Amino acid sequence: MTLLLRVLAAALSGLAQLAALEPYGLWPLAVLGPALLLAAVHGTRPRRAAWLGAVSGACLMVPLIKWQEVFGVDVWLLIAAAETVYFVPMAAGIALVARLPGWPLWTAALWVAQEFCRARFPLGGFPWGKLAFSQPDTPFAGYAALGSSALVTFTVALVGAALAAAARALWSARRGTTARRLLPPLLGGLAATALVPLGGTLALHATALEEDHTATVALVQGDVPNAGEMNILGERMQVLRNHVDGVHALARLVRQGEAPQPDLVILPENASDIDAYTDPQAADLISAAADDIGVPLLFGITRYSPDGTEREIRSVVWHPASGPGDHYTKRYLVPFGEYVPMRDLFATVVTRLEQVGSDAVPGTEPGALDMNGTTVAAAICFDIAFDLPVRESVAAGGQIIVVPTNNANYNFTGQSAQQLAITRLRAVEHGRPAVVAATSGISAVVDQRGHVLYRSPEAEPAVHVAEVPAMRGLTPATRLGALPETALALLGLGAVAAALLRSRRNRARQEQPDGHDTAPLPTG
Repeated sequence: MTLLLRVLAAALSGLAQLAALEPYGLWPLAVLGPALLLAAVHGTRPRRAAWLGAVSGACLMVPLIKWQEVFGVDVWLLIAAAETVYFVPMAAGIALVARLPGWPLWTAALWVAQEFCRARFPLGGFPWGKLAFSQPDTPFAGYAALGSSALVTFTVALVGAALAAAARALWSARRGTTARRLLPPLLGGLAATALVPLGGTLALHATALEEDHTATVALVQGDVPNAGEMNILGERMQVLRNHVDGVHALARLVRQGEAPQPDLVILPENASDIDAYTDPQAADLISAAADDIGVPLLFGITRYSPDGTEREIRSVVWHPASGPGDHYTKRYLVPFGEYVPMRDLFATVVTRLEQVGSDAVPGTEPGALDMNGTTVAAAICFDIAFDLPVRESVAAGGQIIVVPTNNANYNFTGQSAQQLAITRLRAVEHGRPAVVAATSGISAVVDQRGHVLYRSPEAEPAVHVAEVPAMRGLTPATRLGALPETALALLGLGAVAAALLRSRRNRARQEQPDGHDTAPLPTG
């Protein structure tokens, strides 16, 4: 293959992954990502494979996270470049393991290793754009209930690698390859394409959990002024009033018989950026809304430190009559959006960061919150992209996943649709329905198989009530935690080590003339 064709295949690999993800949602193209990257790096040295990996990564990441442009083109491109870096060692590793027997397996495991690292480093990681996140309700999704997003990525990449093996065998057949050598990769590619997705469908049914009870859950999307602008919170008091007004509107619908009485109401992250713990007016507004609807509200509130330099992004259970109770604090924060790492350095270089007036501090506890007899598993906005917060909240007793979020900066950019796709996969992973409440969209109700039952418009107020099953029991993925991901990542890295060792032995063998041992013979 010529260099130009290799570059084209690498670029198409990234674009195929992009098209598989939301807002495009052409999920079958996900398997072409690994297949085309394999075609690009096959038979090349690791150094060339590395920069071909960079081409693939850039073609995925630069357009995928263009919504970061709201913070500046420099921030968008810097984050995209940082994410692209992870595709460099992965591609080099794929070129190495392609020389080993069983290389489709090692290729798929390396894809998991890349996502493992990208979801953790630096600054806590940025897992956006995983192969798994393109498969929220496809035949591959069922693997999430067995081994989280890592197993979904592995199976998608495995099918792609098997298709690459079949294509390579067909190409070799043009040069007279015997049927004996041609059949195994061809049959393997066909079998993987048919059986791996079938296995995901069977896994979805085999891991289905039992319903404990049915909860009537309402969500309120109050909307914000100036959605999509850099001022992420709009006018703070107006945002608060929009959301309490939404609760009052819901209460009127219930009194008029146009909506069922909910058991609990979910409101977005930052529904009140005013600290209702210390501001009597904000507290009175929220209490009046809770009293009107007569059930607990999960209300997004920002809790400030006494000196105002730090804050917690909380979802607070606000009870009628008694007010604030238990809460969950957001655990994964957005660097440069919710806090500024190394503030003295970065805020001096990028003056826009001065708009982040106080740094949010992360929570440490799971978000299992009791609300009127139903325990919700809370994950605030960015939390949903990470395996740990949802898993721990479900393991702590969460029966329904709830995702309060504030995507007001990103209306009509595709970001909200990408986040919803991640939420849908989490629902399958933990065998629980999910309810998303956004400030300005997309709010949604998702069943435990990842199907969207309700989806709000963007940049408009919305209220919705749904009957949602509260589940009991845990899926294998919830029980196993990070074990499948760690095992698959180590498998990929072990294959790279084996390929390097094999290459070194082959070089040593070639350096010995006529294949004879050149060590001196013993004497005496």
